[in-house]
Order: sequence, then structure tokens, then C-alpha cells
Amino acid sequence: MDETPVVTCFLRNRGDVLLLRRSDAVGSYTGQWGGVAGHVARDSAAATDPDSTPDAAARREIDEETGLADAVTLVRRGDPFPVEDADLDRRWLVHPYVFDCSSRDVTLDDETTECEWVSPTEILRRPTVPKLWTSYDRVRPTVETVADDRDHGAAYLSVRALEVLRDAAALAAERDAGDWATLADRARDLLAARPSMTVVRNRVNRAMSGADDRTPTAVEDAAHEGIETALDADAAAADRAAERVAGAAIVTLSRSGTVERALSSADPERLLIAESRPGGEGVGVAERRVETGDDVTLAPDAALPWLLANGDYDAALVGADTVLADGRVVNKVGTRALALAAAREDVPLYVVAARDKISPDSSPHLETVDPATVYDGDAALSVAAPLFDVTPPDLVAGLVTEDGLLDADEVSALADEHRDLADWNAKA
Repeated sequence: MDETPVVTCFLRNRGDVLLLRRSDAVGSYTGQWGGVAGHVARDSAAATDPDSTPDAAARREIDEETGLADAVTLVRRGDPFPVEDADLDRRWLVHPYVFDCSSRDVTLDDETTECEWVSPTEILRRPTVPKLWTSYDRVRPTVETVADDRDHGAAYLSVRALEVLRDAAALAAERDAGDWATLADRARDLLAARPSMTVVRNRVNRAMSGADDRTPTAVEDAAHEGIETALDADAAAADRAAERVAGAAIVTLSRSGTVERALSSADPERLLIAESRPGGEGVGVAERRVETGDDVTLAPDAALPWLLANGDYDAALVGADTVLADGRVVNKVGTRALALAAAREDVPLYVVAARDKISPDSSPHLETVDPATVYDGDAALSVAAPLFDVTPPDLVAGLVTEDGLLDADEVSALADEHRDLADWNAKA
């Protein structure tokens, strides 16, 4: 039986994936739904071409079948797996991929009759090419990927956590792969995966609390709705922040998807971005802002006070990992130093975050990093390697959310509301 290497690519936008219905031009599985797919090497000569790798084929097929090659960012490659089709006397070696995609503007070729952006759980309910769910299962978010991800912010990971819950609920409903107790255990795993990220906790708790009849279908529906609500809230908070700092000379640090969206809308006069040790996330932010045409200065974290004092900046804008119930802000280490420097120079510091980042607690959970990132020598010394710090509310000019600025009483009220969301766990 011949083996043919192929790629299957899932393009993800707002928690949905793109499914394509195959036309009779493809020669197999006509009328069935699949992801973006194609052969790795199209002929024997191409098989020796260094561009005929699974990665190259994935990009090529996305371009040819959707026209979205410039809109995608690779998230994950899955381990390849075989699929045998006795009727066709073929053995496919499937290389699965998932890409984040910034657009839904699809241009179809003749291999596809129609397309839809749908929840990936629709794969379980539609006639699909063989083993399409297996392909998705190898690249979809899991508790482990949420726990291990150090490349994205809390808002992004909260959406991935809701996807984990949604997918588990769909499997429980469609394939009898669990019940409420199973899903409650999965939700608790997600809560434990990133204990410092309040937004993950609040959004998972809201989905579980909203599943009134405690069925897998109710959990899937609540998680799906939670994804839409979360994405809308994060975008609205960014828009409110952009209105407040539009056209300003802005200082920022670390990497926050909400801050980056705000900067895209604010059209800043210029930007000062701290490199954000120990992870250096600010470097990537600076590179992306330069690509959009912004006037950007990248600086060491320790240089911010001096540069603020001599640079005529209008505002500082940062994200938040968590806003504590008493108004203190937990964010990437260096935020407190920036806040102190900004206060000294009369530069207002704004924190932009969706309301779901408000914690029901006043005790921060502060992660640290490997001390070797600070010092890996042989001297007998203690090393402090905090990943987050805490900024008091008197150093914050305003907490900007999807509803605009929140005062201390509103923060306290939301903390109470988020505390109530956790009741499902006590009753489970």
C-alpha cells in the first residue's frame, strides 16, 4: 500500500476553525468537510525539493486554498499519524497544524465548494474526511499547553482554557466520553494550570457556573459563549485605552495582547518599550510595532526612569496579569518601577484589562523563574528571580476596562461577583 504524506491545517479565528467542503476536483472524499489540506510533495521530482517539507506544504496550501497565507501565525505542529483507506488502496501520513488567523476573508479555489468558520466541535457532527478529529486532537489546546505556554498573555490563555473545556464537553456529549464529574475535574485542572492568572480562573468558573443543568451540552454552550464574551471584552478594553492615549508619546513594557491592540488603534506619536527581562517579551513587541510604522525606542528596563525624566512622554500603558480586590495590580516585574518613575515625572500610568482580570482575593500569587536566568555562576549567593511584581493603586492613574475607568468601589463589587462564580466548585 502506497504511503502519501499530506498536511491538514486548521486556521483559528475567535475560537472557531475554518472547514472546507471538498469539490469533485480533488478526486477523493467529495462533499466531505476537512481543513486546509494537500500533498507534501506533488510529484517524485518535488519530493527531493527542500521546499517540499510539511511546513512548506502547509503554507502553500493555505495560500492556494484560502488566500490567507499572510494572515496566519503558526501555533503548533502535531505529531504525524497514518490513515489507511482500503477502498483507495492508500495510506496517508497526516501532518496536522493549527495556525492563528487574523482574517476570515477566504478566497476559495476550485477544490472547495463552500467554507464555514465553526466551532471545532462541529467536526464531531459533520461528514468529514477520515480522522479529521484526530488531526485536530493533536494540535488543539490542552491543560498542559495552557500550563506551559510562556509566549502569550493571560487573556489569550483564558480563551485557550475555555476551548479546552468546550472540546472536552463536546466529546462527553457526542462520544460518551465523560459526564459532569469528568468536566468538573477538567475545569479544576485548568484552574490549577495557571493559578496566578485570575482571568483564567474567572472565565472557567463562569462557564461552569453557567451550566445550570450540569450536562456536557450545557458546559459546551457556556464555554462557547464565554469565548465570544471574553474576546469582545478584551477588544473593548483595548479600544477604551486607545481612546485615552490616542496620539500620545507612550511608555510600555512586557507583552500584553490587549495593550498591543490598544497601541494599534492609538496611533502613538512614538513609543518607548522596555525589553522586559527576564523573558525579553518587550523585544518582540518593539519589532512588531516597528513593522507597523511606529517610531519605537527599545531600552533596558533599568533605563526607564532616566528616559522618562528626559524624554517628554505623555502616558505609560501596561496590561495586568491580575487586579487584586484591593486595587493593587499584579503584572510583569518592572511594572512597579515604571509606575514609580512615571509618578515622579507626572506621567499618568494606565492599566488596561478586562473586568475578568479582577481577582476575588487580595493575596497575590507571584510566579518566579529559574534563578539561572539571572545568575548561573558558581558563587555562593542567593538569587531573586521574580516574574511578577505588585503595584499599589495610588500609582495607577486609571484602570481601563471594557466599561471604561473603574473606581475602587467598582473593583470591590466585581471581586465579590467573581468570588460567587467559584460556588460551582464547592457544590460539585
